[in-house]
Amino acid sequence: MGIIKISDPMHENLRLTSAALSRSINAQADHWLRVGMLSELNPNLRYDEICRLLIQAEHQAHEDSGLPDSLSEKVA
Repeated sequence: MGIIKISDPMHENLRLTSAALSRSINAQADHWLRVGMLSELNPNLRYDEICRLLIQAEHQAHEDSGLPDSLSEKVA
């Protein structure tokens, strides 16, 4: 883990958004970074498609761990 420096306005946006979405500030920043990175690597994908890919990757990681699945259906 590392520390990054961000602008005060970005920190305020993170604070407000994380509260609205019930995430920690760090979790919200991580989400935006992951979405931004995937968006740059895949400019043809919409936000909802990127989120679907993140959910599928998490689901696959969960399956690969051998832990019981708590989701009723796979994300298609």
